[in-house]
Amino acid sequence: MNPRIDISLNKLKHNTKVISDMCKEKGIQIAAVTKAFCGIPEIAQVFIDGGAKYLADSRIENLKKLNNIPVEKIMLRLPMISQAKETAEYADISLNSEIETIIALNDATEKLNKVHKIILMVDLGDLREGFFDNKELESALLILKDLKNIKVVGIGSNLTCYGGVIPNKTNLGKLVEYGETIERVLDTTLEIISGGNSSSIYLLEEDRIPERINNLRLGESLLLGRESAYGNFITNTYNDAFRLVAEIIEIKNKPSMPIGEIGMDAFGNTPIFEDKGIRKRAILAIGRQDIGSNSIEPVDEKIEVIGASSDHLIIDITDCNISYKVGDEITFNIGYGALLSLMTSEYIHKNIISY
Repeated sequence: MNPRIDISLNKLKHNTKVISDMCKEKGIQIAAVTKAFCGIPEIAQVFIDGGAKYLADSRIENLKKLNNIPVEKIMLRLPMISQAKETAEYADISLNSEIETIIALNDATEKLNKVHKIILMVDLGDLREGFFDNKELESALLILKDLKNIKVVGIGSNLTCYGGVIPNKTNLGKLVEYGETIERVLDTTLEIISGGNSSSIYLLEEDRIPERINNLRLGESLLLGRESAYGNFITNTYNDAFRLVAEIIEIKNKPSMPIGEIGMDAFGNTPIFEDKGIRKRAILAIGRQDIGSNSIEPVDEKIEVIGASSDHLIIDITDCNISYKVGDEITFNIGYGALLSLMTSEYIHKNIISY
Protein backbone atom coordinates (compact mmCIF):
# COMPACT_ATOMS: atom_id res chain seq x y z
CA MET A 1 0.00 0.00 0.00
CA ASN A 2 1.18 3.52 -0.79
CA PRO A 3 2.32 5.83 0.60
CA ARG A 4 4.32 3.71 3.00
CA ILE A 5 7.38 3.50 5.19
CA ASP A 6 9.60 0.45 4.69
CA ILE A 7 11.06 -0.50 8.08
CA SER A 8 14.04 -2.86 8.22
CA LEU A 9 14.13 -4.80 11.49
CA ASN A 10 17.57 -6.25 10.72
CA LYS A 11 19.09 -2.80 10.22
CA LEU A 12 17.54 -1.53 13.44
CA LYS A 13 18.85 -4.52 15.37
CA HIS A 14 22.30 -3.96 13.85
CA ASN A 15 22.29 -0.28 14.84
CA THR A 16 21.21 -1.12 18.37
CA LYS A 17 23.89 -3.77 18.81
CA VAL A 18 26.67 -1.50 17.48
CA ILE A 19 25.70 1.37 19.77
CA SER A 20 24.87 -0.88 22.72
CA ASP A 21 28.30 -2.52 22.51
CA MET A 22 29.92 0.92 22.35
CA CYS A 23 28.00 2.00 25.46
CA LYS A 24 28.68 -1.18 27.42
CA GLU A 25 32.44 -0.64 27.02
CA LYS A 26 31.94 2.51 29.13
CA GLY A 27 29.54 0.93 31.62
CA ILE A 28 26.48 2.61 30.06
CA GLN A 29 23.05 1.00 29.62
CA ILE A 30 20.61 2.12 26.92
CA ALA A 31 17.02 3.22 27.38
CA ALA A 32 15.70 2.80 23.83
CA VAL A 33 13.18 5.50 22.91
CA THR A 34 10.14 4.21 21.04
CA LYS A 35 8.11 7.41 20.51
CA ALA A 36 9.26 8.05 16.91
CA PHE A 37 7.46 4.88 15.79
CA CYS A 38 4.53 5.21 18.21
CA GLY A 39 5.57 2.24 20.32
CA ILE A 40 4.97 -0.51 17.75
CA PRO A 41 5.90 -3.62 19.80
CA GLU A 42 7.50 -5.54 16.92
CA ILE A 43 10.01 -2.72 16.42
CA ALA A 44 10.55 -2.17 20.14
CA GLN A 45 11.44 -5.83 20.62
CA VAL A 46 14.32 -5.40 18.16
CA PHE A 47 15.85 -2.80 20.50
CA ILE A 48 15.83 -5.33 23.34
CA ASP A 49 17.22 -8.06 21.09
CA GLY A 50 20.01 -5.66 20.10
CA GLY A 51 21.06 -4.98 23.68
CA ALA A 52 18.92 -2.17 25.13
CA LYS A 53 18.03 -2.57 28.82
CA TYR A 54 14.96 -0.31 29.01
CA LEU A 55 12.19 0.90 26.72
CA ALA A 56 11.22 4.57 27.03
CA ASP A 57 8.40 6.66 25.63
CA SER A 58 6.77 10.03 26.25
CA ARG A 59 3.17 8.88 25.72
CA ILE A 60 1.09 6.62 27.95
CA GLU A 61 -0.69 5.35 24.83
CA ASN A 62 2.60 3.93 23.53
CA LEU A 63 3.66 2.47 26.89
CA LYS A 64 0.39 0.53 26.96
CA LYS A 65 1.37 -1.10 23.65
CA LEU A 66 4.69 -2.18 25.18
CA ASN A 67 3.14 -3.69 28.29
CA ASN A 68 3.80 -7.31 27.29
CA ILE A 69 7.54 -6.86 26.65
CA PRO A 70 9.17 -8.01 29.93
CA VAL A 71 11.62 -5.13 30.54
CA GLU A 72 11.36 -1.98 32.63
CA LYS A 73 9.54 0.91 30.92
CA ILE A 74 10.40 4.58 31.41
CA MET A 75 7.96 7.48 31.05
CA LEU A 76 10.07 10.16 29.35
CA ARG A 77 7.81 13.19 29.47
CA LEU A 78 7.04 14.60 32.91
CA PRO A 79 3.82 12.86 33.99
CA MET A 80 0.53 14.76 34.10
CA ILE A 81 -1.17 14.68 37.47
CA SER A 82 -4.34 13.63 35.64
CA GLN A 83 -2.45 10.54 34.38
CA ALA A 84 -0.78 9.62 37.67
CA LYS A 85 -2.64 6.31 37.94
CA GLU A 86 -1.86 5.27 34.36
CA THR A 87 1.77 6.33 34.76
CA ALA A 88 2.11 4.20 37.89
CA GLU A 89 0.41 1.30 36.13
CA TYR A 90 2.27 1.27 32.80
CA ALA A 91 5.66 2.83 33.63
CA ASP A 92 8.11 1.29 36.06
CA ILE A 93 10.14 4.50 36.12
CA SER A 94 9.21 8.10 35.32
CA LEU A 95 11.16 11.33 34.92
CA ASN A 96 10.03 14.03 37.37
CA SER A 97 10.71 17.61 38.41
CA GLU A 98 7.52 18.68 40.23
CA ILE A 99 6.88 17.61 43.81
CA GLU A 100 3.07 17.87 43.41
CA THR A 101 3.20 15.32 40.62
CA ILE A 102 5.44 12.99 42.61
CA ILE A 103 2.98 13.14 45.53
CA ALA A 104 0.15 12.24 43.12
CA LEU A 105 2.25 9.32 41.84
CA ASN A 106 2.86 8.19 45.41
CA ASP A 107 -0.88 8.19 46.14
CA ALA A 108 -1.68 6.34 42.90
CA THR A 109 1.05 3.77 43.46
CA GLU A 110 -0.11 3.13 47.05
CA LYS A 111 -3.54 2.16 45.73
CA LEU A 112 -1.87 -0.26 43.31
CA ASN A 113 0.23 -1.70 46.15
CA LYS A 114 3.43 -0.95 44.23
CA VAL A 115 6.57 1.14 44.54
CA HIS A 116 7.18 3.55 41.66
CA LYS A 117 10.72 4.47 40.70
CA ILE A 118 11.58 8.01 39.65
CA ILE A 119 14.49 9.78 37.99
CA LEU A 120 14.75 13.40 39.11
CA MET A 121 15.47 15.77 36.23
CA VAL A 122 17.76 18.79 36.49
CA ASP A 123 18.10 21.62 33.98
CA LEU A 124 21.71 22.09 32.85
CA GLY A 125 20.95 25.11 30.68
CA ASP A 126 18.80 23.81 27.81
CA LEU A 127 15.79 25.36 29.58
CA ARG A 128 13.34 22.55 29.18
CA GLU A 129 12.34 20.41 32.19
CA GLY A 130 14.25 20.02 35.46
CA PHE A 131 15.16 21.52 38.84
CA PHE A 132 17.23 24.61 38.14
CA ASP A 133 19.41 24.87 41.24
CA ASN A 134 20.68 22.83 44.17
CA LYS A 135 18.49 24.63 46.72
CA GLU A 136 15.28 23.79 44.86
CA LEU A 137 16.40 20.18 44.51
CA GLU A 138 17.29 19.79 48.19
CA SER A 139 13.90 21.21 49.26
CA ALA A 140 12.14 18.60 47.14
CA LEU A 141 14.33 15.81 48.52
CA LEU A 142 13.27 16.62 52.08
CA ILE A 143 9.65 15.99 51.07
CA LEU A 144 10.53 12.87 49.10
CA LYS A 145 12.01 11.27 52.21
CA ASP A 146 8.51 10.75 53.58
CA LEU A 147 6.90 9.23 50.48
CA LYS A 148 6.62 5.48 51.11
CA ASN A 149 5.69 4.37 47.59
CA ILE A 150 8.27 6.40 45.66
CA LYS A 151 11.88 5.33 45.22
CA VAL A 152 14.40 7.78 43.79
CA VAL A 153 16.65 5.63 41.60
CA GLY A 154 18.32 8.19 39.42
CA ILE A 155 19.03 11.64 38.12
CA GLY A 156 18.92 12.84 34.54
CA SER A 157 18.98 15.84 32.26
CA ASN A 158 17.93 16.74 28.76
CA LEU A 159 20.12 18.68 26.34
CA THR A 160 19.80 19.85 22.68
CA CYS A 161 16.07 19.04 22.30
CA TYR A 162 14.84 22.56 23.06
CA GLY A 163 17.68 25.04 23.51
CA GLY A 164 20.21 23.19 21.38
CA VAL A 165 22.78 23.16 24.20
CA ILE A 166 25.55 20.66 23.44
CA PRO A 167 26.40 18.15 26.17
CA ASN A 168 30.01 18.30 27.32
CA LYS A 169 32.22 17.17 30.16
CA THR A 170 31.42 20.34 32.15
CA ASN A 171 27.62 20.24 32.12
CA LEU A 172 27.45 16.46 32.46
CA GLY A 173 29.96 16.75 35.28
CA LYS A 174 27.49 19.07 36.99
CA LEU A 175 24.82 16.39 36.53
CA VAL A 176 27.03 13.97 38.47
CA GLU A 177 27.39 16.58 41.23
CA TYR A 178 23.60 16.90 41.47
CA GLY A 179 23.47 13.13 41.77
CA GLU A 180 25.89 13.24 44.68
CA THR A 181 23.58 15.75 46.40
CA ILE A 182 20.69 13.29 46.09
CA GLU A 183 22.82 10.46 47.45
CA ARG A 184 23.89 12.59 50.44
CA VAL A 185 20.41 13.87 51.35
CA LEU A 186 18.61 10.54 50.85
CA ASP A 187 21.52 8.39 52.09
CA THR A 188 21.35 6.18 48.99
CA THR A 189 23.35 5.16 45.95
CA LEU A 190 21.71 6.03 42.66
CA GLU A 191 21.20 3.24 40.13
CA ILE A 192 20.88 5.57 37.15
CA ILE A 193 22.74 8.73 36.15
CA SER A 194 21.21 9.46 32.77
CA GLY A 195 23.45 11.67 30.65
CA GLY A 196 20.96 12.69 28.00
CA ASN A 197 20.06 11.47 24.55
CA SER A 198 21.64 10.82 21.15
CA SER A 199 23.44 14.17 21.38
CA SER A 200 25.76 12.61 23.98
CA ILE A 201 26.98 9.90 21.59
CA TYR A 202 29.81 12.08 20.25
CA LEU A 203 31.29 12.29 23.78
CA LEU A 204 31.17 8.52 23.96
CA GLU A 205 33.00 8.21 20.65
CA GLU A 206 35.65 10.69 21.85
CA ASP A 207 35.96 8.98 25.26
CA ARG A 208 35.02 12.19 27.07
CA ILE A 209 31.86 11.21 28.92
CA PRO A 210 32.11 11.52 32.75
CA GLU A 211 32.72 8.21 34.53
CA ARG A 212 29.54 8.02 36.62
CA ILE A 213 27.21 8.50 33.65
CA ASN A 214 25.72 5.03 33.23
CA ASN A 215 22.58 5.58 31.13
CA LEU A 216 21.62 7.23 27.85
CA ARG A 217 18.11 7.62 26.43
CA LEU A 218 18.56 6.94 22.73
CA GLY A 219 16.18 7.30 19.82
CA GLU A 220 17.63 8.96 16.70
CA SER A 221 21.00 7.19 16.97
CA LEU A 222 19.38 3.75 17.02
CA LEU A 223 16.77 4.54 14.38
CA LEU A 224 18.80 6.57 11.91
CA GLY A 225 22.42 5.90 12.86
CA ARG A 226 23.10 9.56 13.64
CA GLU A 227 24.20 11.48 16.71
CA SER A 228 22.11 14.59 17.28
CA ALA A 229 24.64 17.12 18.60
CA TYR A 230 26.26 17.78 15.22
CA GLY A 231 24.21 15.50 12.95
CA ASN A 232 27.08 13.15 12.08
CA PHE A 233 26.46 9.55 11.10
CA ILE A 234 27.76 6.89 13.48
CA THR A 235 30.38 4.51 12.10
CA ASN A 236 29.08 1.08 11.02
CA THR A 237 25.38 1.96 11.39
CA TYR A 238 22.57 2.24 8.85
CA ASN A 239 20.83 5.55 8.17
CA ASP A 240 18.15 4.00 5.94
CA ALA A 241 16.37 1.59 8.28
CA PHE A 242 13.28 3.72 7.56
CA ARG A 243 12.50 4.77 3.98
CA LEU A 244 9.49 6.63 2.67
CA VAL A 245 7.90 5.40 -0.57
CA ALA A 246 5.34 7.55 -2.42
CA GLU A 247 3.55 7.03 -5.74
CA ILE A 248 3.44 9.36 -8.74
CA ILE A 249 -0.12 10.46 -9.57
CA GLU A 250 0.65 13.07 -12.26
CA ILE A 251 3.49 14.00 -14.66
CA LYS A 252 3.25 17.20 -16.70
CA ASN A 253 5.51 19.75 -18.37
CA LYS A 254 4.68 23.08 -16.73
CA PRO A 255 6.20 26.52 -16.16
CA SER A 256 8.33 26.89 -13.03
CA MET A 257 6.60 30.22 -12.23
CA PRO A 258 2.90 30.35 -11.27
CA ILE A 259 0.77 32.52 -13.54
CA GLY A 260 -1.05 35.40 -11.84
CA GLU A 261 -0.81 37.50 -8.69
CA ILE A 262 0.94 35.66 -5.84
CA GLY A 263 -0.77 35.63 -2.43
CA MET A 264 -0.60 33.29 0.55
CA ASP A 265 -0.44 29.53 0.15
CA ALA A 266 -2.60 27.09 2.13
CA PHE A 267 -0.35 27.48 5.18
CA GLY A 268 -0.30 31.27 5.36
CA ASN A 269 3.08 31.73 3.67
CA THR A 270 3.84 33.79 0.59
CA PRO A 271 5.89 31.49 -1.67
CA ILE A 272 8.88 32.62 -3.72
CA PHE A 273 9.67 30.99 -7.08
CA GLU A 274 12.64 30.91 -9.43
CA ASP A 275 11.97 31.04 -13.16
CA LYS A 276 13.68 27.99 -14.72
CA GLY A 277 11.40 27.79 -17.73
CA ILE A 278 9.31 24.75 -18.58
CA ARG A 279 10.11 21.76 -16.35
CA LYS A 280 8.87 18.17 -16.07
CA ARG A 281 7.04 18.01 -12.77
CA ALA A 282 5.59 15.02 -10.96
CA ILE A 283 3.04 15.00 -8.16
CA LEU A 284 3.20 12.35 -5.42
CA ALA A 285 0.30 11.19 -3.25
CA ILE A 286 1.67 12.50 0.02
CA GLY A 287 1.68 15.96 1.59
CA ARG A 288 2.37 18.18 4.53
CA GLN A 289 -0.38 16.53 6.55
CA ASP A 290 1.95 13.52 6.60
CA ILE A 291 5.44 15.03 6.72
CA GLY A 292 4.73 18.43 8.29
CA SER A 293 7.35 21.02 7.36
CA ASN A 294 10.18 18.49 7.62
CA SER A 295 12.55 17.91 4.73
CA ILE A 296 12.90 14.57 2.96
CA GLU A 297 15.66 13.53 0.56
CA PRO A 298 15.00 11.58 -2.65
CA VAL A 299 17.24 8.54 -3.11
CA ASP A 300 17.46 9.54 -6.78
CA GLU A 301 19.77 12.55 -6.47
CA LYS A 302 18.51 13.98 -9.78
CA ILE A 303 15.08 14.62 -8.26
CA GLU A 304 14.41 18.05 -6.74
CA VAL A 305 11.65 18.52 -4.20
CA ILE A 306 9.84 21.73 -5.19
CA GLY A 307 7.15 22.02 -2.52
CA ALA A 308 4.02 20.56 -1.01
CA SER A 309 0.40 21.25 -0.21
CA SER A 310 -1.64 19.30 2.35
CA ASP A 311 -1.97 16.17 0.21
CA HIS A 312 0.47 16.63 -2.70
CA LEU A 313 4.26 16.63 -2.95
CA ILE A 314 5.62 18.26 -6.12
CA ILE A 315 8.98 17.20 -7.50
CA ASP A 316 11.07 18.18 -10.54
CA ILE A 317 12.16 15.13 -12.56
CA THR A 318 13.50 16.97 -15.62
CA ASP A 319 17.14 15.97 -15.10
CA CYS A 320 16.51 12.37 -14.07
CA ASN A 321 18.16 9.51 -15.96
CA ILE A 322 15.14 7.34 -15.21
CA SER A 323 12.04 7.85 -17.38
CA TYR A 324 9.42 7.96 -14.63
CA LYS A 325 5.74 7.33 -15.40
CA VAL A 326 2.47 7.65 -13.51
CA GLY A 327 2.19 4.83 -10.95
CA ASP A 328 5.95 4.60 -10.33
CA GLU A 329 7.27 4.78 -6.78
CA ILE A 330 9.75 7.38 -5.52
CA THR A 331 11.86 6.50 -2.47
CA PHE A 332 13.11 9.00 0.12
CA ASN A 333 15.56 9.00 2.99
CA ILE A 334 14.11 10.79 6.01
CA GLY A 335 15.31 12.63 9.08
CA TYR A 336 14.06 12.32 12.65
CA GLY A 337 11.39 15.03 12.38
CA ALA A 338 9.94 13.54 9.20
CA LEU A 339 10.03 10.05 10.73
CA LEU A 340 8.07 11.26 13.75
CA SER A 341 5.41 12.87 11.57
CA LEU A 342 5.15 9.99 9.10
CA MET A 343 4.87 7.29 11.74
CA THR A 344 2.19 9.30 13.54
CA SER A 345 0.14 9.73 10.35
CA GLU A 346 -2.61 7.13 10.00
CA TYR A 347 -2.45 7.65 6.22
CA ILE A 348 1.05 6.16 5.92
CA HIS A 349 1.24 2.36 5.71
CA LYS A 350 3.91 0.91 8.01
CA ASN A 351 5.59 -1.91 6.10
CA ILE A 352 7.79 -3.93 8.47
CA ILE A 353 10.38 -6.09 6.71
CA SER A 354 12.92 -8.49 8.18
CA TYR A 355 15.86 -7.69 5.93
